[in-house]
Amino acid sequence: MPMNANEIETLIKEALPDAQVEIRDLAGDGDHYAANVVSESFRGKSRVQQHQLVYEALKGNMGGTLHALALQTKAPD
Repeated sequence: MPMNANEIETLIKEALPDAQVEIRDLAGDGDHYAANVVSESFRGKSRVQQHQLVYEALKGNMGGTLHALALQTKAPD
């Protein structure tokens, strides 16, 4: 069963409470999303480490319930 954008946003915000999250459904199928995530938690971390934090927040749904997530992350300006 696909995930909806609200579920993805909720999981990310539970793990990164200060995060600003924007989710877009790329294909209308609930399996392919793009996410922009801005969080102070990313400061000083590499892009790979930032993405790992988001994947951890998704609690194992990435690659299963959630097929594809185009991810952009950064610390606040």
